[in-house]
Formats: sequence, C-alpha cells, structure tokens
Amino acid sequence: MKKRTLVLGASLNPNKYSNIAIKRLIERNIETLAIGIRKGSIGNVIIETEKKPFTNIDTVTLYLNAERQKAYYDYIISLQPRRVIFNPGTENPTFIKLLKENNIDSEIACTLVLLSTKQY
Repeated sequence: MKKRTLVLGASLNPNKYSNIAIKRLIERNIETLAIGIRKGSIGNVIIETEKKPFTNIDTVTLYLNAERQKAYYDYIISLQPRRVIFNPGTENPTFIKLLKENNIDSEIACTLVLLSTKQY
C-alpha cells in the first residue's frame, strides 16, 4: 500500500465523483479512508461520519465546497498530510493559504485525472 488517502466528502451515490474516486483508489491498491455525511461502505472502505484521528495520511482529497470545508480546516491540518487535493468545484484560496502556513502542499487538480494519467 502507498499514498494513504483520505476522501473527504465521500458519497454512497455511485454517480458522485467521490464515490468513483474511492473505487479507482481501491483498484490501484491505494489505502483509502473516507468521511462523509452518511455511514456506509464502498467496497472495503468504510465511510465514517466523524473526524477520526487517522495517522500517516499522505493525501486528503476534497469533495466539499469551500463553505463546507471550514468545519474541517483544523482537522485536516492536525492530520499533517503531505498534500491536499482540491477537486473541481472545491477551490478555496483561504484554505490553501492556511495549508501553506502549515507546510502542507495543495494541488488544484482532479483526483480521477491524476489517477488515470498515473500522476497520483
């Protein structure tokens, strides 16, 4: 396993990009954790509804709009991931600045594209 990833904004709806991303991460044998509004599972990934004290997170990939991200600023920073990916529609200059101040890289990109082009 490599690049342990937390998907924030995970959805049980198979048509949502967060759901598709979780499936693609699993296909590539990337250890995946997830937090969403509703508890459930996608493959072997359990969607948690609470901010768990996960460790060794390489990447947090966001599927929450900028307004909803505010409740997670401190949580994500406390996880000390190597990077945070802002998927389309999640761009947030305020949070990007906070991450930079905490020595966490950020990327405005699409997780699905990064995976399909082997840039993840």
